[in-house]
Amino acid sequence: MTQHVFHPGDAIRYRYPTHTNDLIMDRSQGTAAEAFFVILEPGEAPPVHSHPDAEQVFFVLEGEGDLGIGADQAQHHPLRAGDFVSTPPGVPHSVRCVGDARFVYLSIDCFTAGAPAEEPTWDSHVRVMCATNGWDFDAVKQGLVPPEQQAIRQR
Repeated sequence: MTQHVFHPGDAIRYRYPTHTNDLIMDRSQGTAAEAFFVILEPGEAPPVHSHPDAEQVFFVLEGEGDLGIGADQAQHHPLRAGDFVSTPPGVPHSVRCVGDARFVYLSIDCFTAGAPAEEPTWDSHVRVMCATNGWDFDAVKQGLVPPEQQAIRQR
């Protein structure tokens, strides 16, 4: 049966040394997309990266951030709650938390040719990220997010 509704309380946490992702919808659960919260503590930022096979769009929920664009991060755009961002396929980017509180956004990767066959699940993608960055997958994948730590609190 196809799942149509995904709840933040069912998110799976992935805690990298540089940021946190709470997976809401795995790429294997959609036709051409995946969805996750990105949570950055003050000063945190994922490595500069690009998505050659996906447009990444995200909506800022809380905090203050800075979007760097380009391999050298030459372009900068301040971000705050309510902003909507689009990074086209292949565009290097990174987001840094610049405020004193956490920075949270809902990110959706929209695959231009359907979910990638070589990384058909979020876990397969995270394993590649971990190998690329020297991170331990078993330490990164933490399981269900405790209610008090969820990006969006259940109402």
